[in-house]
Amino acid sequence: MRAAVPPHRSLLVRLLATSMLIAVCAVAATAWLTVQLTTRAVTVEQSRTLASDTDVYNAIIAYAAGHDSWNGAAELVRRQADLTGTRIALTTPDRALIAASSPDAADAVAASDVPTATVDPLSLDRGIVRDTGGRIHPDVVGPYRLTDAERDQLRRLADVEVVCLGRQNLPAEVVTLPSGRPTIRAAGGGPPPITRCALMGRLDPVGTERGPLAELAGLTIRCNSGSVKDAGYTITPEFTPRYDGDPPTADEDNRVRDCIEEARRAQLRPYVAPRALLFVTGLAAPTPAVTLSTANTLRIAGTALVILLLTLAATIVAGRRLVRPLRALTDAARQPADRQEPVPITTRDEIGYLAAAFNDLSARRQALEQQRTAMVNDIAHELRTPLTNIRTWLETARDGAVEVDQEVLDLLVEESVLLHHVVDDLRDIAALEAGSLRVHPEPTYVRDLLEQLLDAHRGAGTVTLTLSTTDDPEVTVDPVRLRQIVGNLVSNAVRHTSPGGTVTVLLSMRPGRMVIAVTDTGPGIAAADLPKVFDRFWRADGSRSRTTGGSGLGLPIARQLARAHGGDLTATSTPGHGATFTVILPTT
Repeated sequence: MRAAVPPHRSLLVRLLATSMLIAVCAVAATAWLTVQLTTRAVTVEQSRTLASDTDVYNAIIAYAAGHDSWNGAAELVRRQADLTGTRIALTTPDRALIAASSPDAADAVAASDVPTATVDPLSLDRGIVRDTGGRIHPDVVGPYRLTDAERDQLRRLADVEVVCLGRQNLPAEVVTLPSGRPTIRAAGGGPPPITRCALMGRLDPVGTERGPLAELAGLTIRCNSGSVKDAGYTITPEFTPRYDGDPPTADEDNRVRDCIEEARRAQLRPYVAPRALLFVTGLAAPTPAVTLSTANTLRIAGTALVILLLTLAATIVAGRRLVRPLRALTDAARQPADRQEPVPITTRDEIGYLAAAFNDLSARRQALEQQRTAMVNDIAHELRTPLTNIRTWLETARDGAVEVDQEVLDLLVEESVLLHHVVDDLRDIAALEAGSLRVHPEPTYVRDLLEQLLDAHRGAGTVTLTLSTTDDPEVTVDPVRLRQIVGNLVSNAVRHTSPGGTVTVLLSMRPGRMVIAVTDTGPGIAAADLPKVFDRFWRADGSRSRTTGGSGLGLPIARQLARAHGGDLTATSTPGHGATFTVILPTT
């Protein structure tokens, strides 16, 4: 019975949740983008409105700075309204109309609680006016306007000062103020540094300025009320204090400058237009075609709902198509191993690749199961023969059919040794495959080891054993395991070589590795059997008899031992011309 998948783990539910999340994010992103674009448009419009307000304010404040009344301001108001596309009205502080660009502009004054700006050239609105360097408009000259002769005189002094500063690598320029008085500005802006060049009389007042400056000094002293106690000062024609003695503190200097500015306002008030209120409003705009009314809000919500429903339907269809092959894979995986069938591959996407991988895994699982069954049968066969012999002789001896003499004991010992040998081979195979069998390398003279091994085999038959080498290397290997590897190869070669044949062991050194090749003159190995020689319990004759073979575990163990050294064991053969088994071990 198929187990139910929890909803929060279902692929369909997760796909649905993901799609819904994407849809919601898309709708939210669209709404955010719309808000951002609208905000940007409103900001741009506000910037344009602010720029228009600034232009209108600067034009009217300049008029107020150059006139002592608002007579004639109506024409300026109408001209500015035409240039900026706005409605302009100018009133007294108590909202009495002074001038208006149109009748509806005058009507807008009553509907507006806050004016755009207060027009006073002696107290500029720093929130809207361009930077002029002070609160008094620079065009307010009043009684300080110089005659042409006075201008020429001061211009010559200013030119001399600029030349003097240039000689000191202090570039400067002459700037003429609205009153006609020239002043010096550094090339980078601001006043030039104080040097001896400034002591040339340019800052001394001329005839036109003496009377107004004296009046200004009196107004300043009354304002200051003796705050600068120990330092006398005079006011320069640029309306800055010039101290006679030690300079005062920063707070005292700021107090003096504030008093000078306050005194200038009182002195210049008769020369400027009275304070007024400025109202600047936009032209009446047509009603937008799309508004956020109830109907439009419902229309937007309905559109979003349709998008969500379409996303939901598409996700369900796509999810079912994705889940169907996955369920087929799940059903196939739950089948018993002996009844598993390949899953049909219907797509070429990731699920198709998964189905192909599942089929491959299933095939390998069946192959491993077959190998396991064959291995169990092989082990049972290998153990059955010696156990049967031992049991038979023991039962015969128990029944008194034979006498237990030395020959019977030797036979039983031989079968026990064979049984022990099979068990040891199986243990070595298991340890090697589990990675728990360790080698113990040590410096070893390989030539001596091979000669001793061949001497041990020379008395076992009529096969000629030879060692072919020109090297006498000392290599770091496990001598016991190396003797086991080569000994197994030599034993197999002797077993499969007819009397009078030859088994040759060739030792050679190559860059970074040592090669030991064991070659016999036996019948060789068929091409179809060559890939199987390292399989466990495999024998070429297929008879499972030990008259021509051992347990069938020697070659697999030898290969695993070679790989434990970091090398390998390979086999080559030509049928009718013997076989060659080659051990390759690293020397570094």
